[in-house]
Formats: sequence, structure tokens, C-alpha cells
Amino acid sequence: MMKFLFIIGLIFSVLTKAQDGFVLDNADKTVIKFKLINNLIFIPMNVNGVELNFMLDSGIAETLLFSLDNKDVDFKNIEKITFKGLGETVSIEALKSIKNDIRIGKNFIDKSHTIFLVLDEDFNISQDIGVPVNGIIGYYFFKNHPIEINYIKKTITVYKDKSKFSKKINKFSDFPMSVEFNKPYMNADVEMKHDKQSSKLLLDLGNTDSVWLFPALIKDFIYNRPNIDDFLGRGFSGDIFGKRSRINSLSIGKFKLNKPIASMPDEYSIQHLKLVKDRKGSIGSEVLRRFTVIFDYQDNRIYFKSNKYLEDPFLIDGSGLEVKQDGLLWEKEQVQVQTAKTNRANNEINVINNSPDSFQYKFTLKPLFLVSGTRKDSPAQKAGIIKNDELVKIDNKLAKEMTLNKIHLILKTDVSKKIHLEVKRNGIPMKFEFTLEDPIPYIEE
Repeated sequence: MMKFLFIIGLIFSVLTKAQDGFVLDNADKTVIKFKLINNLIFIPMNVNGVELNFMLDSGIAETLLFSLDNKDVDFKNIEKITFKGLGETVSIEALKSIKNDIRIGKNFIDKSHTIFLVLDEDFNISQDIGVPVNGIIGYYFFKNHPIEINYIKKTITVYKDKSKFSKKINKFSDFPMSVEFNKPYMNADVEMKHDKQSSKLLLDLGNTDSVWLFPALIKDFIYNRPNIDDFLGRGFSGDIFGKRSRINSLSIGKFKLNKPIASMPDEYSIQHLKLVKDRKGSIGSEVLRRFTVIFDYQDNRIYFKSNKYLEDPFLIDGSGLEVKQDGLLWEKEQVQVQTAKTNRANNEINVINNSPDSFQYKFTLKPLFLVSGTRKDSPAQKAGIIKNDELVKIDNKLAKEMTLNKIHLILKTDVSKKIHLEVKRNGIPMKFEFTLEDPIPYIEE
């Protein structure tokens, strides 16, 4: 199962002219509701008059669009460019469109926004998320105003300036933050086993994992055992592979997070990533969701206040399944036809069933979930589940009645749990049973 769904490190092969970014229109603050799916934040954006769904990602510089879902959006002032990303190949073609009108919520507006339209039709993260996603927005969302993200209320509050939340921050812990190449970084203490090391880490809302570490950039790095070779996710330039293991702790000031899962991409996957000086990795949204966070790019500060998720255990997929949503299918359901008769005397409506032969069909769209792969030596692989198996039932519940996020939650564990799975393979029903297990329990040495 894909736990880290999306991360990009962009290196543009052409120089892009800076844009002003978003401004608040006649307001001291504005509140934007968001959807949280697998730790990722999704917000509605109006692009040139058309409503679209974008992922918010502090780990990218530019605004990217890769799907329109058959919607018509007028893009002007277009030129072709090439850029590179985190993954296994070298470059991706895109169109650069300037002077777009973007509106988020009631008051957050950019009337001259630059968007990069990705031309690769195969690149679409919707199947990994389980909902339609049109694009990703990064630096320019954060650039001009303090941004508060509340994971409990699922709201983003944009403040005109620091004075508008000066009383609130007395309850927060604040830390220095640097914005380099349009991305935010802070220092946190990484403790692999016993020794803490202050490490410069990217604050990455687009990374669903807890922590990323780059072994090649960390002196005398030794992988904790046990560890597993795993598929870490998909970048712009290809699939990303590496290892996962648990580390003893990650500390952000007074906040100590115990036994988080660290993902460590291999050198080949990060060879085209443009790294800032002294960077050792990333803090992902599995950590950030445990706080209310305020990003203040202009003042180079970041503020943390813990929420009810702080002590949640760090869970990992215990099945070894990688699942994707492979579109939607129309399902035909037979329903009884009913007629209504009005009783005028007491103004009641009596529902009368017709004969048993009177029925009609109702058609609804249901998601189709496929196995996109299995982790080596995982419970799912040992049970015999293979790529392209169609999920039918999980623990006797229909998969088509679930969301991709719900399936991910069922398969995450820190304890043993038996799973009953029904699939179709080339149209033939098959049943499997396996026990979830944590492949990387932390072991004291």
C-alpha cells in the first residue's frame, strides 16, 4: 500500500520570473475549509472562473496543474518548458501559463498567478488519493501572509500580518525557520538510537510520511534494524524506492515524538533533487498533523501547538499491499417501484407498493480498487495476492462502499490482526486470509 503518495523536488531548466503571490482582499483574515485525506490537505481553488481541487504542498515552489476532469479552463500566455523532479528519470515537459486569476475562499486572491501545466497524461495522483485532484499549489500560497493550519477543525486561517494573531501565539512554541529556494526548513533533533543530532529538515505538507532521512548526507549513518526495502512513493520523474525503519525519536523543541517511522530514499531516487546546504531530510505530514501549525514566511518563524493527535502511535501498513483506485464503474441496482396515494381527509400520504414484478433500475458510480503491487515477503505477498487483483471485500465489507483512505486505515497496524480478503483475478473470485504485522518494530540495543 502506498503510504507516501507524493513528493516533488523541482529543478526548472528555465528561469521563471517571480510573481507576487496571494493577497487578502479587504480583510484582516480569512478561513478556508480543507479536506484531509491520508494526511494530505486539499482545498478548492477557482482558476480563471472554474472550480478545481488542489493539494497544498509546502514542499514545492510552483503551482502545477495536471488534470481538468473534462472542465474547460482558459489559459493564456503559454510557453513550453522542461523541468526535473525527484524520481528515476530526468525531465518532464510542461506548459507555463502566466497571468491567471486564482481565488481561494472569499478573500484570498492572486490576479496574476503562474501555473505549470504538466503534459504527461499518465501523471495523475487521483488514483493514489481516491478523489479527483487537479493540481498542487506550493510557495505562493504561503509567501505573503501567516498561514495557520488546524488539523482538528480542518481549517486554514490566513492572517493579514503577525499582529492579527499576536495574542494567540502565546499558547504556541515558536522556532526559527528558513525559506530557501521557496521552501521552508527548520532544525529538529533526530535520535536514531541514543544520540540526538540536530538536523536541518524540509517542512513538507506534501509528504504523508513522518520523517525522511537522506543517508548519504548524514555522517556515519547506520540503518536501524529491522528495516525493509519498500516503495516510498511517486515523484515527478518516477517511482521512489528505499528503506523504512523506526527511529527512537524526533524532537521539535519540547515536543518529543517516540518511535516515528523514517523513510530513507536510495541515492538513485534523489540524484536529480536540488538540495539546500546542510539538509538532512524532511518532516512529513504524519508529524505535522499532530499540531496546529502557523507558517510565517515573511518573519522566518514557525509556530507549533500540540493537538489531540500528539500521542497517536506511528502506524505502518501491516499487509504489504499497494492499492490504487482504478476509476469508477456504473453499478446497476434493482429497486421496487412505489406509488404514493394522498388521503385528502387527514392530509396524509400513504405509500403503496406495486406488484412484485414492478421494479426499475438505479445506476450509481462505485470505485474500483486494484492491487498495484505487494511488498517483498509481506503477509499479502506470502498469502498469494498479486498485482492487478481487484479488491471485492475486506473483512466481509464491500470494497466498493469504501474510500481509498478507509482501506489504508484498515491495513495500518501496530498489533497483529487477521484480515479476510476477497478479490477477483481475471474475473475469478478468490479468497485470502493473512495477519497484519509490523515489519519494523523498534528494538532497543
